[in-house]
Amino acid sequence: MRRQLILLAALLLVPLPGAFAASVVERLKVPEGFRIEVLSDQVPNARAMALGDGGTLFIGSREAGKVYALRPGERRPQVIASGLKMPSGVAFHRGDLYVSAVSRLYVLRDIETHLDAPPAPEALPPEFPTETHHGWKFIAFGPDGKLYVPVGAPCNICRPDRERYANLQRMAVDGSQREVVAYGVRNTVGFDWDARGRLWFTDNGRDLLGDDQPDDELNRVTRAGDDFGYPDCHAGRIADAEFAQRPCSAFVAPVAGLGAHVAALGMRFYSGGQFPAEYRGNVFIAEHGSWNRSRKVGYRVVRVELNADGSLKRQSLFAEGWLQPGEEVLGRPADVLVARDGSLLVSDDMAGAIYRIRYVGK
Repeated sequence: MRRQLILLAALLLVPLPGAFAASVVERLKVPEGFRIEVLSDQVPNARAMALGDGGTLFIGSREAGKVYALRPGERRPQVIASGLKMPSGVAFHRGDLYVSAVSRLYVLRDIETHLDAPPAPEALPPEFPTETHHGWKFIAFGPDGKLYVPVGAPCNICRPDRERYANLQRMAVDGSQREVVAYGVRNTVGFDWDARGRLWFTDNGRDLLGDDQPDDELNRVTRAGDDFGYPDCHAGRIADAEFAQRPCSAFVAPVAGLGAHVAALGMRFYSGGQFPAEYRGNVFIAEHGSWNRSRKVGYRVVRVELNADGSLKRQSLFAEGWLQPGEEVLGRPADVLVARDGSLLVSDDMAGAIYRIRYVGK
């Protein structure tokens, strides 16, 4: 019966009951010397994650419309906000939790001291498009202290107003000083900064060009205003047959192609000290998995190693098993986050779980 429910959920791509996470983790694989375990299996539709100063793990959701707080050492999270529109993104800054909800941003003030009686979400002034197609947002604070907010394309392929859509913006904590940092970004649901303060992000490639193109992308912003090509160019090399007005050479090329339809979402640089030294500075990326490819791909966490100049060194698998033989889907990784102890957290919106990967030695 359990296997039948897992197969049904995989076909429908709907969240699984939390109790399944314990059985799922037994079928996941990580490199020798690492161990993966369930941190919590009670976070329905878990998406982006952020850590508070006191160690609280905050988790957004999409379909669930809720924001969760998981205290250190606990397994059951608290709901600290509900009834929001796709509150996928969460970002912690100076005691406050910022939440994205499609067209608005909200803030929960001094949240860690009010977990048992959370304040009402306070709407910030900026307003964004209301379309839900690529409307959910991963958000994060940069080393400049500004809040970075993406706005996806309201379509699979189209040419929307570039100042309103398909870009990555930043603003002051009060929503003022809003500006576009990167153009031509179809849909980024994960970004982070390297040790030199450079902004990197994943971007999902367009659909309906076949099973094997274009790649999802790993990109680096060199200067504010960089254009990454959408809708003219895909994966740095494929000119769109309908929308190309300039050649691919006119745009910033990706640092790495991640594979077609893998749905690369959350990404983080490994900044902890718990993993072996060769992992420091590597990029970990959660691949949510394909939804319309003839054979499924993704459903895993990959490791990207970079050269000193920021070019691609190699890519490899780090955690897999959410996609089983016979295309049985056990979960869908949505975000990764380096925990205070240096372990790597992985959210899974299908299983409603947070997994922890730590190094235990060979």
